[in-house]
Amino acid sequence: MEWHKLSGYAILTLLLFRLAWGFAGSDTARFSRFLQSPLAVVRHLSRMTRREPDYQIGHNAAGGWMVLVMLALLLVQAVSGLFSNDDVDTEGPLVNLIDKGQSDQASHIHGLTFTAIEVVIVLHVLAIIAYAVLKKQNLVRPMVTGKKRMPGATRPPRMASPVLACVLLVLAAAAVTALVRYG
Repeated sequence: MEWHKLSGYAILTLLLFRLAWGFAGSDTARFSRFLQSPLAVVRHLSRMTRREPDYQIGHNAAGGWMVLVMLALLLVQAVSGLFSNDDVDTEGPLVNLIDKGQSDQASHIHGLTFTAIEVVIVLHVLAIIAYAVLKKQNLVRPMVTGKKRMPGATRPPRMASPVLACVLLVLAAAAVTALVRYG
């Protein structure tokens, strides 16, 4: 369970970093750049079977909402874990802030959310496969490398400072450490 807890703290650190990066980071990471209206998602999905050139830098309309869903589920998972118990010998570091019934509820949410995360992962993989098969677009390479072949006239996204990224990551790690130790 010690590895489980450490993994949860690492995930919470990365989530806090990603949330901050969504406001202060590179163009393709900013929520304001990739979150579009639900109507834009419907329009995007209605064109799934069309093989057309990919001019989208960063997340498309559907992908942007998938990012938000994944972040939300991971955040619920990490936070519920802070308050969970296993009724044997392991408790989250903040379990003393709530009563046993609330901790049991947090534990239940922790389990349910894990299942939801598994479902979202499957949907994400199926979407990547659908893009490869239906649209002949390789989404894996840009996800792994951060680089995508675009038409020559396409303006590249603004990249944020790596120093800023390091500062935000250190601040996120410090916040999680303080929460776990002194919460």
